[in-house]
Amino acid sequence: MTDFPTITGIIAEYNPFHSGHAFHLQESRLRTGASYTVVVMSGDFVQRGVPAIYDKYLRTRMALLSGADLVLELPPAFAVSSAEDFASCAVSLLDQLGVVSHICFGSECGDIKRLTDLADLLLEEPAPLSRLIKEHLSAGCSYPRALEAALTTCLPAQKQRDSASSLLSSPNNTLGIEYIKALRRRQSTIIPMTLPRIGAGYNDEELAPAFSSASAIRKTILEHTGYGQNPDMLLSGQIPLACLELMKSATPLCPDDFSVLLSYRLLELQYQNISPEIFAGVSPGLCARIQKQLLHFTAFQGRVAALKTKQYTYTHISRSLMHILLHMTAEDVSRRKQEDYCSYIRILGFRKKAASLLGYIKKASKLPLITKTADASRILSPHALEQFQRDLFCSHIYQSVLEQKSGIRPENEYTHSVIVV
Repeated sequence: MTDFPTITGIIAEYNPFHSGHAFHLQESRLRTGASYTVVVMSGDFVQRGVPAIYDKYLRTRMALLSGADLVLELPPAFAVSSAEDFASCAVSLLDQLGVVSHICFGSECGDIKRLTDLADLLLEEPAPLSRLIKEHLSAGCSYPRALEAALTTCLPAQKQRDSASSLLSSPNNTLGIEYIKALRRRQSTIIPMTLPRIGAGYNDEELAPAFSSASAIRKTILEHTGYGQNPDMLLSGQIPLACLELMKSATPLCPDDFSVLLSYRLLELQYQNISPEIFAGVSPGLCARIQKQLLHFTAFQGRVAALKTKQYTYTHISRSLMHILLHMTAEDVSRRKQEDYCSYIRILGFRKKAASLLGYIKKASKLPLITKTADASRILSPHALEQFQRDLFCSHIYQSVLEQKSGIRPENEYTHSVIVV
């Protein structure tokens, strides 16, 4: 890696890209002294188990116009996943590029030592902590709640307990801890760095004067799009101007746009006598609830709400239903994890001025690079090609819904070119 310039990795969803992301790109480059920034970005579906509001190519262009040099796709199987698997796959991809020197992520606490200390404790997972986590899970707690409760009991000092509880109650802290754990497990030479999150909270749904949350921005877009409305004025200053211009001709998608497809998929499984339990994240208990409510033909989000219990969070259910819709089986996800999460690098876009970065990656990467979909059958192993085709299927599902809603035929995965700006 010493032969390469400083290259910083960023893991993101950009759902959608906004001014806080632009600030992060700028600051991470300054803090690390990076010559190039590589972004690993979720594709057409994101971690909460919902479709991205805009397709991956539009969001790639937004990132490249705002400071990213190269955008790679996080495979859908792990883009729609727990924080641990999301982080593990993204870190694996960046590590296997062979050129990345730093990972820079945002966090609520902004303190890399506090995050690292807790990450090390969780990696070690002493026997008493492991036992308590299992007890809380058995009592019906979700994993995040079980972990927080177990740490509260295990840590000896009140100050330590308060610190751990504070860190784990904030989503960006949690992701940061998972990035550090993933780097530690791999014994990677990549250096983790964090920037303090500024502006609105992660889950705030109202626009702030500056640096609003992605949740608030998505809500504004969806509530003010169509019927002669346009969210541009409301989002001025919240989203870079070049990105706002791109949004004007784009159609946003939301989970309920996938309602009919999900209902059809569940009916198909029943007709074929296939249990939903074979899909990632679908436990026997959740499977029973899904089958009991199979003929409740509510919208996607209504179905999630009806399935929610103390044990199953909204996000967990949403992910599980999306796994069913996208044919993501537990067996396939497990096999990918055993094979280090990713078998190829899918390039979504790059800046012309950063073309030399691709040269560095080609020299150092342990994985084949895909810039043209048609080349995949030539450069991938049969098993890797099967995984790639599964990933294309996910994007084609997204594109089919996008065409139905917008009335405009999007390019498919075989005709869409890599974005170059």
